[in-house]
Amino acid sequence: MNRVLIKNAKIVNEGVIFEGDVLIENDLIVEISESISAKSSDCKIIDAEGNYLMPGAIDDQVHFREPGLTHKGDIESESRAAVAGGITSYIEQPNTVPNAVTQEILEQKYELAAQKSYANYSFMMGATNDNLEEVLKTNPKNVAGIKIFLGSSTGNMLVDNEATLEKIFSSTPMLIAVHCEDETTIQNNLAKYKEEFGEDVPVTVHHLIRSEEACYISSSKAVALAKKTGARLHVFHLSTAKEMDLFTNKIPLEDKKITAEVCVHHLWFTNDDYATKGNLIKWNPAVKTANDRKVLWEALLDDRIDVIATDHAPHTLEEKKQSYLNAPSGGPLVQHAVVAMFEAHHQGKISVEKIVEKMCHNPAKIFKIEKRGFIKEGYYADLVIVNSGLPWSVKKENILAKCGWSPFEGFTFKSRITHTFVNGQLVYTAFKVKDIRAGKRLLFER
Repeated sequence: MNRVLIKNAKIVNEGVIFEGDVLIENDLIVEISESISAKSSDCKIIDAEGNYLMPGAIDDQVHFREPGLTHKGDIESESRAAVAGGITSYIEQPNTVPNAVTQEILEQKYELAAQKSYANYSFMMGATNDNLEEVLKTNPKNVAGIKIFLGSSTGNMLVDNEATLEKIFSSTPMLIAVHCEDETTIQNNLAKYKEEFGEDVPVTVHHLIRSEEACYISSSKAVALAKKTGARLHVFHLSTAKEMDLFTNKIPLEDKKITAEVCVHHLWFTNDDYATKGNLIKWNPAVKTANDRKVLWEALLDDRIDVIATDHAPHTLEEKKQSYLNAPSGGPLVQHAVVAMFEAHHQGKISVEKIVEKMCHNPAKIFKIEKRGFIKEGYYADLVIVNSGLPWSVKKENILAKCGWSPFEGFTFKSRITHTFVNGQLVYTAFKVKDIRAGKRLLFER
């Protein structure tokens, strides 16, 4: 019997912070109370006095690069970085190699994760212009959803056939997650800047190539199609002020058919940072203007945006050091996402309760994840202790992502994660990840 008693924590759950104790037995939370005494000598006691105890974060959008791109990252390395960062569950995307666009390839990814993952896992089924039959075989009980790229992607994953799109939207009862950027607009913008700069296009125009217009054209189409077909739509990594008009806070999350996500980098950086960070902050969709960032924060806080995620997408430093046109988009974020949001809390931008709502509760609600995302009796013990007054600096030697770099390198965070539990197992403590692959396949109440 694995028994752990967490004492004197500031427990953050469902909009409330209260002091108390939490008892874990095996993989479940069995008791939450003001004061619990250890009922047996084999009970491990952790005194969390003065620190926050929150549910493990659920990252609904990561790219862990396995199979096929494992020089950038793999399930083992990136899930280690995730648990060190307080992320205990993740949903991985299908643009690995080969693309996860058949049930067989999808299940192979689950088999890999069952052996390698430190955190709980789910993998999305990928849609293409010609795999509707495979998409419709997806099991809603043990797969997070269907992913559609409406902007350029790895391999054969750009879905640009409107008849196919409408078929997917009207045929699947599952959640459909979309990457929205209009490819024609992007290519036209790119041609314009190539004419101006030749092959030496600077990264400082990335947000003008992958522009507000490119995002809005695509996301407004996806929203219109979801309304027309009644599909359950979740729009990934929103980046512009203009797109915020497409989403509502007039109905409770549980009743929304169309939900929205923002990523840490779009809440943190602006286009002014390209001058110093260069390709390290080259993401798709692009980091936009200070006004876009301001309006994203407003929409997050007033509940038009439902979830904070990472879009963790590592590339090697060598790949990133190439010219703008050759450098790939994406970067590692899982290790620093939770503390980055606590930094925003220190800056007075967001409450701790709201961080937990957007990073833990809402992903669990949106995807209908079974018994995770909350601190409740009978739920899995995916828990994180955060010391909000323990500064630390991001350095090469403490970065766990396989790529070995971070856009936060050199930054000192005011908060630090001290303990992470996955399914009741203490997998991260004393600033080290233990060699315990405690992750389980996520299941869904559908």
